[in-house]
Amino acid sequence: MHLRICTYNIHKGFSQFNRRMVIHELRERLRSLDVDLVFLQEVQGLHLGHASRHPNWPEHPQHEFLAEDVWHQTAYGGNAVYDHGHHGNAILSRFPIVSTSNQDVSDHRFERRGLLHCEVQVPGVESPVHCICAHLGLFAGSRRRQMEALADRMERLAADDAPLIIAGDFNDWRNRAQHLLVERLNVRDAFETGRGRPPRSFPSKLPVFRLDRIYVRGFEVKQAAVHAGPLWSRISDHAALTAELELAG
Repeated sequence: MHLRICTYNIHKGFSQFNRRMVIHELRERLRSLDVDLVFLQEVQGLHLGHASRHPNWPEHPQHEFLAEDVWHQTAYGGNAVYDHGHHGNAILSRFPIVSTSNQDVSDHRFERRGLLHCEVQVPGVESPVHCICAHLGLFAGSRRRQMEALADRMERLAADDAPLIIAGDFNDWRNRAQHLLVERLNVRDAFETGRGRPPRSFPSKLPVFRLDRIYVRGFEVKQAAVHAGPLWSRISDHAALTAELELAG
């Protein structure tokens, strides 16, 4: 069984520095990756201002617009809620999502963060695959507490041998997640090269910082790639990460 996955911070459908609305271009680029599961951060669930200013603003929430006719199952967790709308994380899936929940892990009122947790029934995998889409805070203390909350949740809800995928924007340029999540959840970085360093993914034009991650358990990683450069930097300030997985054993 092969499973292709992607994680991508889509910057609410706008280019770097919010110069252009690029959600239509982003949809086509995302589909070109031909993946089964998509983990998205900064997804705009609703924005009344953008809808009134942009005549081609999608009628449906961004996760539904991106998924249309390709990923037949979606889940969305709205974290930041304001008068004119809300945004958060989303998971798009070719396979049935059998459960979904969104845990609030906001560390203070200025940054609303959540862990979107779905169980996905993947063909050829006996038990549902636990999928976590995360977008962690900008401050080190917040990230540590949010990663601890993530580990607490999975230790409570997923058996030690249950297949697990954790992906998202960790904002973890000091690479603290490598130790906490690996030690507590027995996951591995999909880009592990033996040096213990995740891939460079920000900014997308010429990545320098290691902010985005894919961690897996119960799978072998056959291939992993960073999608960056001029074409990708037109649609988000983060690079997209993809990984091809094969069920272990």
